[in-house]
Amino acid sequence: MAADLRVLHLGFEDPLMPGAGGGSVRTHQINRRLVDLGFEVTVLTTTYPGARERVQDGVHYVPVGIGQGRNRLTRLLGYIARLPVEARRRRHRADLVVEDFFAPFSTMAAPRWTGRPTIGMVQWLHARDKARQYRLPLHWLERWGVRSHTRLIAVSQGTADKLAALNPAASVEVVGNGIDPESLEGETVLGRHVLFIGRLELHLKGLDLLLAAWAQAAPRIGDRLIIAGTGPDRERLERLIESLGVADSVDLVGWVSGERKHALVRSARLVVVPSRHETFGLVAVEALAGGTPVIIFDIPCLREVVPAGCGWKVAPFDVGALASELALRYGSEAELLDAGRRGRDFARGFDWDAQAQRQAHIYRSGVGVPLAST
Repeated sequence: MAADLRVLHLGFEDPLMPGAGGGSVRTHQINRRLVDLGFEVTVLTTTYPGARERVQDGVHYVPVGIGQGRNRLTRLLGYIARLPVEARRRRHRADLVVEDFFAPFSTMAAPRWTGRPTIGMVQWLHARDKARQYRLPLHWLERWGVRSHTRLIAVSQGTADKLAALNPAASVEVVGNGIDPESLEGETVLGRHVLFIGRLELHLKGLDLLLAAWAQAAPRIGDRLIIAGTGPDRERLERLIESLGVADSVDLVGWVSGERKHALVRSARLVVVPSRHETFGLVAVEALAGGTPVIIFDIPCLREVVPAGCGWKVAPFDVGALASELALRYGSEAELLDAGRRGRDFARGFDWDAQAQRQAHIYRSGVGVPLAST
């Protein structure tokens, strides 16, 4: 039987790659549901040691690159070099191309070379920050690429607003993320440790700010900060922990997923998301689903997913304020339990099935399929 729609997804990151981020989780969760709706989906990802072409939950994954992609730079360069070639080879099998934005410059301006209707899927839009980090004009590449698109999907309203500013002529629609229903299971309990989960990138994820705040707050808290994740700054992170004198109260536990991740969230008293930039804040929603309140910096996108009563907002990048909030909230047991229950109720609204239906509707309209078919 012919597929409802054949989608070629330029997905960058493979969800099975060690250390893969939340973007690849979203890609898979949406695409597997699109397959269930009758779509045919092929995802082109970067290569990495052990990568292989496969079908997972009905989604066809194809790693592209040069060599084995043994490190972040070779994966990126190989993907950039091979992606247009591989996409053009497969375009006769695609009704629609979806370009996932990725670091460090967001978009390769895919509509200019795919030869098929193309929609931008925006889960990453931080090129200006990377431009400052690397002292390269990456934000100009991002602007040029965004202006190549006429249709874009953003994972949050904050990201949609940024896209509209970069390209006022584009149609931008918001389709958020979802959560694993299993994360909502179990009772809301008062945990012990403070938890960070995410990619180990000191600047973007604000780990330098969190550790500086922890150095101030730890003596008043008397428990541990657990940092879960992998990433390019692991060694720098270890050195910073030593230099701040907090090695005896910080645990690095590596990459976690599945039930281990759910258990770690449920056993935490607080989850901290100290990012300087986010496009959605999936970790925050997953924490709320587990009944664990969240402390965030009050920045766009994050404030959308941590409403009043479910956690606490701190003035952006204020280390002293973060330290004070950590110490204050850690001891407020009644407030923590109440916030945990409220957060879980809020998180129930993040449904992967509903988000996939909305994305399917946008995909069909992007290639002129009558919307009544949804």
